[in-house]
Amino acid sequence: MKSGFLLMVLPMFIGVSSQPNYIYDEPWVNMFQQGFNFQCPHGELLVAVRSYFSAAEGSDRLWAFECQPAPYDMGEPTECWWDDINRAGLEWSSTCSRNGLVAGVQSQYFSAVLDREWQFYCCRYGRRCPYSCWKTTEVPEYYREEGDMTVPGYGYFIRGAQTTFSGVLRDRQWKYIVCRMTEFDCEFENF
Repeated sequence: MKSGFLLMVLPMFIGVSSQPNYIYDEPWVNMFQQGFNFQCPHGELLVAVRSYFSAAEGSDRLWAFECQPAPYDMGEPTECWWDDINRAGLEWSSTCSRNGLVAGVQSQYFSAVLDREWQFYCCRYGRRCPYSCWKTTEVPEYYREEGDMTVPGYGYFIRGAQTTFSGVLRDRQWKYIVCRMTEFDCEFENF
């Protein structure tokens, strides 16, 4: 009786252990080792980032992003552009130029270095200026863990990021630059 039960239950454990442990329902924008180009709908800005790491899949991550409409009083974006790009395998720091806010991300995977190049899609809203900016703690907290970052509330925006790359672990940690925006046009430009 016990051996019959074991033969019946064993295939269930084998099936469960062979499944990858990332969340299938998550709207990943890429497959492992594939490039992607994600842009928020017009008038929306990036507010959340989630990633899942797999050493078995080229030390790469799956990525998911969420957007939210900009506050009504900010109006429509006056211009949008792709900002600076980094090189795979190097540290990177990027803040949207011309007081822009992040409204998209594109990335290309490079198997030679087991890393990605990154670029932010930035949008400017009139002559609004960022203020009260800060960097988040590391996302993920430790290399090779799942990463999850959401802005702290409505009216906060991602302006850029700083990353560190571990050549040994072949993974990145991110510190996102989060800001508020003035409710009036400014006469100066933050760089």
